[in-house]
Amino acid sequence: MDFLMSGLAACGACLFTNPLEVVKTRMQLQGELRAPGTYQRHYRNVFHAFITIGKVDGPAALQKGLAPALLYQFLMNGIRLGTYGLAEAGGYLHTAEGALSCPRSAAAGALAGVMGAYLGSPIYMVKTHLQAQAASEIAVGHQYKHRGMFQALSEIGQKHGLVGLWRGALGGLPRVIIGSSTQLCTFSSTKDLITQWEIFPPQSWKVALMAAMVSGIAVVLAMTPFDVVSTRLYNQPTDAQGKGLMYRGILDALLQTARTEGFFGMYKGIGASYFRLGPHTVLSLFFWDQLRTLYNTYTK
Repeated sequence: MDFLMSGLAACGACLFTNPLEVVKTRMQLQGELRAPGTYQRHYRNVFHAFITIGKVDGPAALQKGLAPALLYQFLMNGIRLGTYGLAEAGGYLHTAEGALSCPRSAAAGALAGVMGAYLGSPIYMVKTHLQAQAASEIAVGHQYKHRGMFQALSEIGQKHGLVGLWRGALGGLPRVIIGSSTQLCTFSSTKDLITQWEIFPPQSWKVALMAAMVSGIAVVLAMTPFDVVSTRLYNQPTDAQGKGLMYRGILDALLQTARTEGFFGMYKGIGASYFRLGPHTVLSLFFWDQLRTLYNTYTK
């Protein structure tokens, strides 16, 4: 049940935040490996990107890649939050005195995140391809011509096999390790502190909401550079063997991005990342915590 509740919580959050994921993906691909000022900026900021995509691609384009996004969230977060929840319930995250151990919490979050992200990597890759697809006048990054999730998975599998389906998976892991460990550690620690300080009544939904808001800020700051290069690794064009033509791996992507686009190139789309990751973290952890509370209430 913990895995099911975790997956459902993440899907609930995804329905609200997928348009921000579309905006974030395109802003991260904009001006890829181009020096600042040498390319046309189709998306000046989050709000301008929303208006531009809605006007040129149509309002429905803001929900591009929703099917793979929902499936990925269910798989990735079902495994991630479910595994973390089991570790927490088993008492593995606390010291002998009963206090939450931040190193144990971070390690459990990172391990759980890696498991979920690696298994869901092909879905995340297809989601990135679909969300990057745009009309030629506002297109950024390499443009794949997928018609849908299943067609894309089938085509990539037929052309490049299992290796092609898991292309970019290893490059995406640092993003997940840092994001997951930061998120779950700060969420649990903040929740414990708020409970100890008795700011809100015991079992109040406000405790989970406040902890999730703090966690969202930490995740955005720690994860954005790795999120940028992960998006680019997944979306880069490939040769006949399915090998990326722009980057050899995550380190190469980080170095190329920093060298050509500067420090701020590593934080492209941070506004969209904040507006997306913040609410997504708040909603997913809030739904997860509330579903677990309801389950424990009615099964005891």
